[in-house]
Amino acid sequence: MSGPGWKPMTAPEWKRIAGITAGALAVFVGMRFLPTGTNLNHMDFRVSGQNAIEFCDPSNPQFIPVVAARSPVTMTVQWAAPLATGREVRGVVVLKTASGKAVEAQDLLVAHTRKLHLLIVDPTLTDYQHVHPEPGRARGEWTMAWTPRSAGAYRVFADFTPAATGRGLYAGAEAEVAAVGGSTGPADARSPYAFALVPAVRPMRAGQPADLKFSITRGDGGAVPLEPVMGAFAHLVAFDEARSGFAHLHPVEADLTKKPDALRPELNFKITIPQAGRYVIWAQVKLGGREEFAPFAFEVAP
Repeated sequence: MSGPGWKPMTAPEWKRIAGITAGALAVFVGMRFLPTGTNLNHMDFRVSGQNAIEFCDPSNPQFIPVVAARSPVTMTVQWAAPLATGREVRGVVVLKTASGKAVEAQDLLVAHTRKLHLLIVDPTLTDYQHVHPEPGRARGEWTMAWTPRSAGAYRVFADFTPAATGRGLYAGAEAEVAAVGGSTGPADARSPYAFALVPAVRPMRAGQPADLKFSITRGDGGAVPLEPVMGAFAHLVAFDEARSGFAHLHPVEADLTKKPDALRPELNFKITIPQAGRYVIWAQVKLGGREEFAPFAFEVAP
């Protein structure tokens, strides 16, 4: 390239540019090797071959087939006493990578105010509970307390985000509950609030994105004291009838400084159901300092 205003760079100028480039490269490499607090890396959360759980993009929630797919993390739960309906029991959760490394608190990021979420559901999809284990004394142990309300083989799904990847990951286990005096029934049977979850288009169809509108009203027409729970005004969790997996949804209205209408708060969600069949979507909200759960059953058409 040449022209009236063009001058070739001198040797000192070349050296100065080379020095700036080398310095920038050194800073970049150094940042890559700074300690992150975790001894695990990206490859610890990978499994080879097909039919493996992929990392989830939080901005594009999907139905995760946790049971049928292989996860790079295994979960076991040890209970301090036999599980029975209506009885609280302590449990110890252990997460390990495919290579046998324990997944500790420093290995996970905080997602929705917690590092580890357990989504626990019974065989009939009538008892769903969201539990947050805390780091235990031993490496890789997480402690929790849980009171099952129904008998049978519960599914326990773990939802977490490794620090090494920054993407959501999942694992699953089962918990057999014995019947003692029958089911204890839903925890919020006498709620003064009415909940509605209405799809924009009916019927909902498999493989097609669906918009859902969730609303809350009070029986006496008064204000609804809706408060944030886990960093959102509501959470939805969808289960298929076989409990092969789940989808964890968050409202489109993500700005917590903009509260919904006080008399009839409404929130919008998006979901894509992969297969036709019966699904139950559980809503979780916090009203006047108390968390409440509400189930909604849907038939998804082919």
